[in-house]
Amino acid sequence: MIERSVTVTNQLGIHARPASMIVQWANKFKSKIWIEKDGIPADAKSIMSVMMLAAACNTTVTVRGNGPDEADAVNAIISLFEHKFNEE
Repeated sequence: MIERSVTVTNQLGIHARPASMIVQWANKFKSKIWIEKDGIPADAKSIMSVMMLAAACNTTVTVRGNGPDEADAVNAIISLFEHKFNEE
């Protein structure tokens, strides 16, 4: 299992569009991927689960992956956060 922490830096946080991007990318990988906020895990392959996190701007989340391509999966999701979901 691999995990990395990242801060939500896009102004609107994880709303519908970023959540959709996360799910689209997560579903490209075989590994299981979770995003955790305040100890609550969300399945990164489920848009409802990701949106339920209600991760606002400046919130720190942990991205975890477990499976054959876990490193690539976690890095891809982290990259979305680092690029502010192409919103700015």
